[in-house]
Amino acid sequence: MSDGARPAPGQRTPESAARGAVVIGGGLAGITAALALADADVRVTLLEGRPRLGGLAFSFQRGELTVDNGQHVYLRCCTAYRWFLDRIEGAALAPLQDRLDVPVVDLAKPEGRRLGRLRRDPLPVPLHLGRSLAAYPHLSLAERASVGRAALALKGLDLADPTLDTQDFGSWLAAHGQSARAIEALWDLVGVATLNAVAGDSSLGLAAMVFKTGLLSDPGAADIGWAHVPLGELHDRLARKALDSAGVRTEVRSRVTSVSVMENGGWRVEVPGERIETDAVVLAVPQREAYELLPPGALDAPERLLEIGTAPILNVHVVYDRKVLARPFFAALGTPVQWVFDRTHASGLRSGQYLALSQSAAQDDIDLPVAELRARYVPELEKLLPGTRGAVIEDFFVTRERTATFAPTPGVGRLRPGARTKASGLYLAGAWTATGWPATMESAVRSGVSAADAALRALGRPRPSRLFAFEEAA
Repeated sequence: MSDGARPAPGQRTPESAARGAVVIGGGLAGITAALALADADVRVTLLEGRPRLGGLAFSFQRGELTVDNGQHVYLRCCTAYRWFLDRIEGAALAPLQDRLDVPVVDLAKPEGRRLGRLRRDPLPVPLHLGRSLAAYPHLSLAERASVGRAALALKGLDLADPTLDTQDFGSWLAAHGQSARAIEALWDLVGVATLNAVAGDSSLGLAAMVFKTGLLSDPGAADIGWAHVPLGELHDRLARKALDSAGVRTEVRSRVTSVSVMENGGWRVEVPGERIETDAVVLAVPQREAYELLPPGALDAPERLLEIGTAPILNVHVVYDRKVLARPFFAALGTPVQWVFDRTHASGLRSGQYLALSQSAAQDDIDLPVAELRARYVPELEKLLPGTRGAVIEDFFVTRERTATFAPTPGVGRLRPGARTKASGLYLAGAWTATGWPATMESAVRSGVSAADAALRALGRPRPSRLFAFEEAA
């Protein structure tokens, strides 16, 4: 790079067109890669086809409401996403619980609605969950004891063992004495929300990673954090501000049509009306889009990207004329409802209460008409929350992400590529790449860091001191 001054955001020079990196995709993976490269004094252009940044963690307006497309949470063990929040100066807007505390309402018991809690004590692992598990009312005494034994067996698994990825978590749980009720009331309660699949459809390797890291690594690892503002405030406005401050040229509504190698070894990226020449390209887009943009020979078996399945998430949004829920969120059993969050303050609602139901692994519901979903979920909320029975529903709508995550099926590990490709200067990022994590915001950020690391080494640039370090991870 020249010793001259860096051009202002959005300004390009002949030199900057030929020296630097292009990041394709403005989700968390792409934003992370762009920031990391720019922090190493690489001139970066970030191209996003949609009119905003944030990927599948975004907000939109519905009248006076600011609505998140889906409820996103993270855990204290999500050290990369926490770094990301710090990097965009948004950590205070998405705080963590002081201590894990999950209310769990069960409708399956003969005696009717019953409340239990999953919470931790300030004790070392595994004692930090001992008292909570011993008092968990949604399992029998024998089931609670069997859960403890299974957790110890899970803790002993080697996450580096590739055979774990070939097995399904449900069969492993059954082989370790877990009843159907224990799987529903505990393992799937956590697993469906984090993996977007029930235990029987999940890779043992990914499930073991989730439970070992989140519940069995550090006492505070599973403390939950979530945005107290619209996701767009974090992943679009603050992220764009950070990118601008770093000197990144960010272009939305710029869908890339082709990526090709030039004769001099550089790269050519084309969008309608512009051709950009650069030294490095990071493809931070979904796997099918990456497949379409990959040049020949970039991966040994590019068709494997098409074998990575997808899984849907449905969000049901209900606005009541009064307050019906006193806590910020709860989980549910014995009902189609999974997790319910209070989004009143974050949405800007001035009166009444706005609840968002987050429904993962929603294959059965994702395409149902809104009227049918209303008939299905409103009565369930009346059973879970007595205060809704006299309340008026002022708005009811749904948001659907049919390809919200990659499907964490057994064998998916062999399909997930790393950051490097066989084409010098071309890198992959996205929650679906080989991060070791399921499709979470944490996985997306980690993938962006990995892609930037690989690109910086090839460009001969030092790693920025402020960049997330993987050895810090729990």
